[in-house]
Amino acid sequence: MRIDKFLNTTNILKRRSIAQDMCDSGVVALNGKPTKSSKEVKKGDTITLTYLEHTKTYEVLEIPTTKSVPKSQSALYVRERG
Repeated sequence: MRIDKFLNTTNILKRRSIAQDMCDSGVVALNGKPTKSSKEVKKGDTITLTYLEHTKTYEVLEIPTTKSVPKSQSALYVRERG
């Protein structure tokens, strides 16, 4: 699954277009390297989002098979790291 679609499907970001813009701006990193929105995400990958005042890191637990995931089930697919 593409990283922009993954961020939207797992409810990390509200819209896929926002995820694409963030990738193009260089604030999204996959396994420590800045990434394009078309990069494929695999189980076990680490996604880092760098905001102005803080950074959030997520670990990919599973790849969703549906177009959207209820917020209550997001923890099955991604885990936020401290």
